[in-house]
Amino acid sequence: MAVELAWFVATVTLTFLGLMAITFSIGRVIPIDPVLAVVGDRATAAVYEAARVEMGLDRPVLVQFGSYVVDVLHGDFGKSVSTGKLVSDDLIRYFPATLEMATLGIFIGVILGVPLGVAAAARQGSFIDQIIRVVGLLGYSIPAFWMGLVGLAFFYAKLRLVGGPGRLDIFFDGLVPPVTGLMLIDSLLAGKVDVFRNAISHLVLPASILGFFSLAYISRMTRSFMLDQLGQEFVTTARVKGVPEWQVIWRHAFYPIRVPLITVIGLSYAGLLEGSVMIETVFSWPGIGNYLTAGLFNADMNAVLGATLVIGAVFIIINKLSDVLYRILDPRAR
Repeated sequence: MAVELAWFVATVTLTFLGLMAITFSIGRVIPIDPVLAVVGDRATAAVYEAARVEMGLDRPVLVQFGSYVVDVLHGDFGKSVSTGKLVSDDLIRYFPATLEMATLGIFIGVILGVPLGVAAAARQGSFIDQIIRVVGLLGYSIPAFWMGLVGLAFFYAKLRLVGGPGRLDIFFDGLVPPVTGLMLIDSLLAGKVDVFRNAISHLVLPASILGFFSLAYISRMTRSFMLDQLGQEFVTTARVKGVPEWQVIWRHAFYPIRVPLITVIGLSYAGLLEGSVMIETVFSWPGIGNYLTAGLFNADMNAVLGATLVIGAVFIIINKLSDVLYRILDPRAR
């Protein structure tokens, strides 16, 4: 166990160092001058050079990378040009909004996607199978921004069933003190039921759109896994013995696919956390995707690299959690 723990820590450390090396290299390769983003394009040569020295860009690249690693390990991502605040403070403020929306989205994707995938495999070639496959194809094909705009036009502007852009109506903004950063939890902790209802009304549409995209991927992979298991000999044996069909499907065929399904769900969840840029832009959602987009438009490299590093760290953590769940669910992995 000590050796496995040491190997786990080593792999996480090396992966994170590789991620920092990639983000550092991207910051030096892309054609954006971080000094100009700070001093402006009308600054004199003396001001430009002084800012360049203050930012440490006059030092050798390896020395810059070493300082970057030390700063990141201390939670220092620099100062954001866009907001004028520390990037670490901005990430703490913006990331919970993305986490809340992506978590509800993956919940919708799993609750609907897994049963749909199982149903499609159990009735392969039937009308139900064709419908579910078409739904999955739509999830792969429809652009996220188009679906967001149509959803706002129909469910918000026309039917008034959901809240509009933003996380809350202006009237409720600032009524709940931030504790976890998750509006649903913070509003319940503060006893503000009206704020909770308003937050739900704003969250349900973007989260449902994200859930639809994850549903398409999860249902397709579940169907593929189930078709492979339903063709195995032990499933045929169970049917010959007269085992009820629902037990054949859920207890015999579904049980072995839990382990690969964990990877699918984990990657889908991580994809929602980093791939919600379009949805957050359309819905004016104050999340890390919107923060990253604003940083790119304003040449705010500290914000861009900090957000990219956090997203990469989320991928690493989710992958490692998947490995842990492998060992819990599959005795062979232990």
